[in-house]
Amino acid sequence: MSSDLFKKGLKIRREIVGDDRVDKWTGETDEYLEALEEVTTEIAWGSIWSRPGLTKQTRSLLTLVLLAAQNRPVELEAHLLTAVRNGCTAEEIREALLHTAAYCGVPTARGAIKLATKVLA
Repeated sequence: MSSDLFKKGLKIRREIVGDDRVDKWTGETDEYLEALEEVTTEIAWGSIWSRPGLTKQTRSLLTLVLLAAQNRPVELEAHLLTAVRNGCTAEEIREALLHTAAYCGVPTARGAIKLATKVLA
């Protein structure tokens, strides 16, 4: 993929997530996953993460809460590491995930916080 949006997204994705993880994910692609990686890079990273108005830390915390709310532990684990890389503290992460208890239920918060405890240890 060589669109400008893809290039912009790949640059931001590498800055936010890190070259090693991006290389790992893109290296695991097959004919089915390749299209998903392109769309993810263009839309999530090129269109959304590149926007002004929110800090990387705020975007990371929002992402954690949204992934917890959707019960997406695989993506949540990856973004927990990204949140730390973006400067979020363990306390900020815990508080953001604890916030999901009020709006998504205690089981959601419990699962997300348990995963965060494991990942951040």
